[in-house]
Amino acid sequence: MRYYIIAGEASGDLHGSNLILALKERDKDTVIRCWGGDLMQCAGGELVRHYRDLAYMGFWEVLVHLRTIMRNLRSCERDLLAFQPDVLILIDYPGFNLRMAKFARRHGIKVFYYISPQLWAWKSSRVKTIKECVSKMFVILPFEPVFYNKFDHQVDFVGHPLLDVIHSNRDVDNRDIFLERNNLPDKPIIALLPGSRKQEIRTMLRRMIEVIPSFMDYQFVIAGAPSISQELYHSIIKDRELKIVTGQTYDLLGYSEAALVTSGTATLETALLGVPEVVCYKGSALSFWIARRIVKVDYISLVNLVMGREVVKELVQNLLTRKNLIRELTLLFDPAIRTEMKKSYEELTEKLGGRGASARTAELIVQYLTDN
Repeated sequence: MRYYIIAGEASGDLHGSNLILALKERDKDTVIRCWGGDLMQCAGGELVRHYRDLAYMGFWEVLVHLRTIMRNLRSCERDLLAFQPDVLILIDYPGFNLRMAKFARRHGIKVFYYISPQLWAWKSSRVKTIKECVSKMFVILPFEPVFYNKFDHQVDFVGHPLLDVIHSNRDVDNRDIFLERNNLPDKPIIALLPGSRKQEIRTMLRRMIEVIPSFMDYQFVIAGAPSISQELYHSIIKDRELKIVTGQTYDLLGYSEAALVTSGTATLETALLGVPEVVCYKGSALSFWIARRIVKVDYISLVNLVMGREVVKELVQNLLTRKNLIRELTLLFDPAIRTEMKKSYEELTEKLGGRGASARTAELIVQYLTDN
């Protein structure tokens, strides 16, 4: 069968790549064309456009780049029609993907959606578009079936694909080998995860590194995003002696005592690896002002959203100060707080449905296409 897959961010590229591998196991004649990243390309998808040219964060930022976004949409529409897939598979990235869902439906192309947009947080009105344009929806968070049931829309809960990713991507090296491989001293590590987009890295990393002088007994190590050049990180850290470890985020977290993490998928990855964390986020003033008025959730991190309570501290916008970061990071080294947080992490893992999400999704996709 012929599949056209669209992912617009690093996390979508990761989960899209594992879905591609699972589809190829079940459908030997698979032909896949995709918008995504290096991982989807390595998994066997023919890459049309990289997500680094698509990802814009925040309301104001999207408005500024609207002309480029519209050009990308037109290009994607032309390419989709030329390819004529059996199904268009959309991965999160709602602003772009829901427009493509409407376009595909108008042209008689079947649409499946893997990893629901966060409509439960804002723009629940978009459920109408999904009901009209998407044949099958595969969701990964345990509360999402309940949300869609409110709109009389049935979805398939497949579990969270990160459970598989983390299990399969941890290196078997011990800590000494990891330190030697990355030229790191034998000193406790605090990991810095400033994000995967240039814009957020510039904002978040500058704030994170302000705490370094208060934790001289630790070494701070940056988890570099594979699609980001080293020059960007060095332009921010300047003459500070900070190491950047690229393509080894899970190993870095596995050997870290704590982490400062930009809000996004990384907060969940950090928790599933059992690392105490502080969640950080700061956007443009206009974007944050708009978000406060339309977003309907109590938390920004997936950890707290899934658990329905504050498991990890969130420092958002004006709360993201050097003083607050130092205080919350210090608390992570309190034995009682660490123990309680790790107990909550175990509960989180159970709620996310167990391993096998990519395989279950691929099985359902092939089954639905074969049956129809």
